[in-house]
Amino acid sequence: MSTVLDRRPAAQQPKKSARRRLTLAEWMLVIAGLLVLVSAVRLITGAHGITSVGQTSAALRLAVPIGLAGLGGLWAERAGVINIGLEGMLILGTWFGAWAGVQWGPWAGVVMGIVGGALGGLLHAIATVTFGVNHIVSGVAINILAVGATRYLSSFTFAEMESGTSKQSPPIESIGQITVPGLSDAMATLNAKHWFVVSDVAGLVGGLVTNLSLLTIVAVAMIPLSRWVLWNTGFGLRLRSCGENPIAAESLGVNVYKYKYIAVMISGGFAGMGGAFLAEVASNIYLEGQTGGRGYIGLAAMIFGNWMPGGLALGAGLFGYTDSLNLRGGGQNVHALLLLLAILLVLATAWAIYRKKYLTGAVAAVCGLVLFVWYSSVDQVPSQFVSAAPYVATLLVLAMSAQRLRMPKANGHAYRKGEGK
Repeated sequence: MSTVLDRRPAAQQPKKSARRRLTLAEWMLVIAGLLVLVSAVRLITGAHGITSVGQTSAALRLAVPIGLAGLGGLWAERAGVINIGLEGMLILGTWFGAWAGVQWGPWAGVVMGIVGGALGGLLHAIATVTFGVNHIVSGVAINILAVGATRYLSSFTFAEMESGTSKQSPPIESIGQITVPGLSDAMATLNAKHWFVVSDVAGLVGGLVTNLSLLTIVAVAMIPLSRWVLWNTGFGLRLRSCGENPIAAESLGVNVYKYKYIAVMISGGFAGMGGAFLAEVASNIYLEGQTGGRGYIGLAAMIFGNWMPGGLALGAGLFGYTDSLNLRGGGQNVHALLLLLAILLVLATAWAIYRKKYLTGAVAAVCGLVLFVWYSSVDQVPSQFVSAAPYVATLLVLAMSAQRLRMPKANGHAYRKGEGK
């Protein structure tokens, strides 16, 4: 209110402090510096698996369902609806994807997985938009309902199929993979030489061109497509206005209810696609409980990404990478990452002191010292910590990024039709 009523000339008004965004060149320098640091840690520790072709491929495979769930959360929350029900919509996607995939093939399973997730989104929209139910309560109810519904449906579908049980579907036909001939073998050869930086780049590129699922390509394409639709079309502008100021949007003729419904159903569809990916690509069967909380991690990735598709993709990649450590030499690799984190915290301490944030610097210094002592005192971290690494990473990243977050202003707020008239 004070800003609106301030009639002073612009030169006399207090200047607002704004965080300068990094340019593309600066981002490239940051990424190059991080790659050099990772390569140095790999050579020091001998943990060559942290940038191997197999590690990158596994990380990408595990990041996709997290990213799709997070993308679903982004669509819903950009329209002002908090979607805690992403986990349930993932579960519905796994079941519907497997049910259709077993009978009609993997692509039919993908379509039905999207439909199953969208049905969960529709229920969430009816509860929150039409009836004004608290968004958190509705989301939790969707999660509980999805568990019970899929267990019930499995009892008289999969249980009656050959090789199926009440908790597991029969095998699903492969959706298909591609490998770039020549480039894949060349990257694998370079990666095996363990050269400084060169082998690390080869491992990253090799993981992206070796045994790449066709559904992975479709899923990754959804990130830039969502960015274009939400920020470069009139439809996206109207949808985002519902999450920022629905009253003003309605006063301009936007049907807020319609856009909220569309956004939440698209949200469920993306989560359902992530569920189908889990059932058909990450494994070739539906298995009860296979989502493993990835819906919640996807929500955390969305928050880490500041409700933006690019940041969401980075968050999903980070969580997918930590999750993949369980599959490939986890103890040794996580031990090497302790040293990497300790170095990063030292750099964070120096940056905080430079910006005169002494308390933040002190906390970072203490944490870095603890991690370095831990790294020096053991040769391999316990397997229990390796299993918990994705969830620990989720908490740490959210804690470190909380100060720069800015969610849509009307996200989660109750809205009734006609308020803008």
